[in-house]
Amino acid sequence: MQRPANARGAGDGMKLHRRTVRLGGREHTLIGLRPGTSARFSTNFFHETWHVLSDQHGSRVLGRLLWGLAYQSRPGTLLVIDRPFLTPTPFDADPAHPIVLVPSWHTCFTAAAARELARRLPLRRPPDGTVRWRTHGLDAALTDPRGWFREHPREPERGRVKRMHGLVALLPSGPAEARDWAVHVGRLDPRNPYGMDYEYLGGECRSAVGEMQVFRDFRRRVSVARRARADVLARPDAPGDPAELRPLVWDRHGEITWAEDEAARRRRTTVRR
Repeated sequence: MQRPANARGAGDGMKLHRRTVRLGGREHTLIGLRPGTSARFSTNFFHETWHVLSDQHGSRVLGRLLWGLAYQSRPGTLLVIDRPFLTPTPFDADPAHPIVLVPSWHTCFTAAAARELARRLPLRRPPDGTVRWRTHGLDAALTDPRGWFREHPREPERGRVKRMHGLVALLPSGPAEARDWAVHVGRLDPRNPYGMDYEYLGGECRSAVGEMQVFRDFRRRVSVARRARADVLARPDAPGDPAELRPLVWDRHGEITWAEDEAARRRRTTVRR
């Protein structure tokens, strides 16, 4: 268990759990977040694109994982984000898929390995040990991302983001692309008038493109989505088809959000008086 003071830490040397498992006939080293880590993630498929969703802290953690992957991974390394670090989607409370980061330049993540990994999740046995995830250079890159991008211009993307047997797999094509994704993801900042920021990842073709999207109020959105879905499912005429259910949840989500925002506005007005 991490100390409470370190739970939000996303700095160089963060501690991660390590397990050795056999997948698809080969040994793999699975690296995962430790209990107590406060980052939360979700996934969804929208506009023919797989999205990884979080807040700014989550994007910093994911950037840290990607950067370290470029330097610390060995053949057979997989970085896995699974429960309890997954939340339902912040739109309609659909369940999230586990996320796996694959250094595909030296690790062949086969369909058989993905299928077996998906069956084993969530991992329940104790870890074999811990690792210090070193990310030298990332802090400087995030302090001056424009300077870093000038020195490391973005090359044609060959990495992919795709669904594999119930997993959302991020597969940068090489260490340089993993670092590029890390900086683009780590610099996302939803503290703007839209309350949202995003970055596309990967893809020589449309089907290979993914997206990291962060929200300033990610956790509130997830909470409202859960309530909205529960309200809709409590109706006697609630549809069983997800395609019919989601628009109803979206509408209820909007109603709850508007009511909460209006109540907050009235409280502020009353205090000013």
